[in-house]
Amino acid sequence: MTAPAPDTRDREPAPTGGDGSAADDSSDPGSSTPSPTTTTAPEQPEQPEKPDTAAEKRRGGRWRRADALVALIYLAGAFWVTARGWRDYDGRLLGSRPNDQGFNEWMLAYAAHAVTNLENPFFTTLQNAPAGVNLMTNVGMQLPGLVLTPVTLLFGASFSYLLFITLNLAGTGYAWYHVLSRHVVDSRAAAFVGGLFCAFAPALISHSNGHPHITAQWLVPFIVWRVVALSRGERVIRDGLILGGLVVAQFFISLEILFLTALGCLMLVLAYLAFRPRDAVRRLRPLLSGLAITGVLVSAAAAYPLWMQFAGPQHRVGHPGTPDIYALKLGSFVEFATKSIAGGPTSAIGWAPNTTEQASFYGWSLVVLAAGVLWWLRRETTVRVLGAVGLVSALFSIGTTWTVGTRRTDVPAPFALVQNLPVFDSVVVSRFALITTVALGVLLAVAGDRLAARRTEPAGRLAARVGAVAVAAALLPILPMPLDAKGRTPVPDFVTASTWRDHVAPGRTLVPVPVNGMTSLYWSSAAVAGFAVPEGYFLAPVSATDNTGRWGVDPQPTAKLLTAVSLGERDTTVGQADVDQARADVRYWKADAVVLPDRGVRRHDDLKTVLDALYGPGERVEDVWVWDVRPFTR
Repeated sequence: MTAPAPDTRDREPAPTGGDGSAADDSSDPGSSTPSPTTTTAPEQPEQPEKPDTAAEKRRGGRWRRADALVALIYLAGAFWVTARGWRDYDGRLLGSRPNDQGFNEWMLAYAAHAVTNLENPFFTTLQNAPAGVNLMTNVGMQLPGLVLTPVTLLFGASFSYLLFITLNLAGTGYAWYHVLSRHVVDSRAAAFVGGLFCAFAPALISHSNGHPHITAQWLVPFIVWRVVALSRGERVIRDGLILGGLVVAQFFISLEILFLTALGCLMLVLAYLAFRPRDAVRRLRPLLSGLAITGVLVSAAAAYPLWMQFAGPQHRVGHPGTPDIYALKLGSFVEFATKSIAGGPTSAIGWAPNTTEQASFYGWSLVVLAAGVLWWLRRETTVRVLGAVGLVSALFSIGTTWTVGTRRTDVPAPFALVQNLPVFDSVVVSRFALITTVALGVLLAVAGDRLAARRTEPAGRLAARVGAVAVAAALLPILPMPLDAKGRTPVPDFVTASTWRDHVAPGRTLVPVPVNGMTSLYWSSAAVAGFAVPEGYFLAPVSATDNTGRWGVDPQPTAKLLTAVSLGERDTTVGQADVDQARADVRYWKADAVVLPDRGVRRHDDLKTVLDALYGPGERVEDVWVWDVRPFTR
């Protein structure tokens, strides 16, 4: 994140007209502004183009071609990372967290359902029927779901998910490149390296294993830059409204990333206040005025979803487990991620909570390079601010206690100071290092720009070459490898061919057997959330009287019985008490049908025997067995 330092470039130099006058500031960088010409009679030949205007056009053309090339490179890199999923998007799960992918596919499917049926995008009973799921206290993604609705309806939720996770990487990279090249550095190559790191560092690659709400950071650079622009006090009302629009959009993409962005901006302001107190105080007045305008706009747009988040049905407080379960280790910053060139299946074991939370893992070479850049450019306020922001956020990601190697000590660490504050108690601690990643990316761009500026000097050319080699050597080990992919259990034709509509009324519940949360989500996603399902995969309160966060809910007794049969933990004998409970449970679920697929189910025959005993003889429909339970539930 950049500081509002005077030694950082504000914008591209404005093009000049043929008479040497400045063109309109609102013109795009590299675009040309026709010079004023004297009115001539129609029969006179057109005046030749003035030399500086022609040069401006040629430069603008080069810039546009460079921008297009950068976008293509980022897009190619994104497809490289997700390539194995594209081979069969319906038949494969991308990455190491299939449950996370299943939940996010369902979120996209539900968004399409909510749009086409005008239903509440923030709460639904179509998952975890009948209690429902608070979508704001989970991963909302309302805006991506809305934008991708046509894609989801045409190609399915699995295609939309894969497209989303791929474009997030390319879009985040290009967004950082755009902001860096227009507002921070003169060198397009330096901006490219900064954008490359911000999008393809281990943090975003590891979160591409199932967290599209985390990798959707393409608005973050614009939000950060608008905060910097506000501090200048040039157009406070306009900049405040623009920032408000960006914040509202990010709110409906990922509330967690918005929180981390706000925290990073606060760190930026405090660091600038420490290094340049007089200038910082001067800038605070327009900044606070603009933020007040932003706050009014955001409050109006987000009032209801914020109520849902903190007080609505099924809201929860905190995150399951202690913060340190999801914390990084100090040594993780010099280790290599699982999906990096220098990493491997075991390289991150013990250093990160799981394969999605490898938000550091820069390797020794990059840490040494960053330290060298901080020393070299230590007189620049921008560099000092970036160093401070990166360091503080890295320390927060360590958790509540310091670590030695992979062992956690009892010595309190910085996050212990804020762990019980609202919102902080719900953040996955390792994700504070996402702020560090941005700070490093911008630092690389600034360093590259300073080297590029010295190329006109004899000694500077050598320094630029040495610097380029050092950056390449530092980045090469952490460049990403393609994510893994594995097959998924096919959803029955009964669901994909919409045959379920003959057996389940809209909004009523279809119960897959065994009653498994992920099976419920995959089937519901394939039907674009056309029916409700029991259980699921989500965060919820412990109970109606305890809103502490937990994963999922306790299964109903019949769900436990069927799971035990499928695992061979009990035989097929059922008593009258089991029958009464089974019929009470389908009434609780508001179910119309219980469905057992022919494929992909262990102990299929035993399950069918038990279901026949509980609900009467089932009916074979296409590739499933269906038990019509409407006589017990209507």
